[in-house]
Amino acid sequence: MTTRPIDAATARLEAALARIEAARDRLMEERGESLAKAGAPANANSGRVMALVNSHEKLREEVADTLRDLDKLIEELEG
Repeated sequence: MTTRPIDAATARLEAALARIEAARDRLMEERGESLAKAGAPANANSGRVMALVNSHEKLREEVADTLRDLDKLIEELEG
């Protein structure tokens, strides 16, 4: 069974998003630790981090919607 291009693209995007989330989590942990060591509150940059998380989530949803639209269009063209 061959993998359709849209399925392969979706898998690559999901893998990339997982790597981005893992990097974000590592960065948040590192910043939390370093801020705590410096005596600053751990949530000193929480507003910026939350804005970044929200932007990431919005982009993720937009990509998923676009991929669904493309998949639907390809199915219509093939069938």
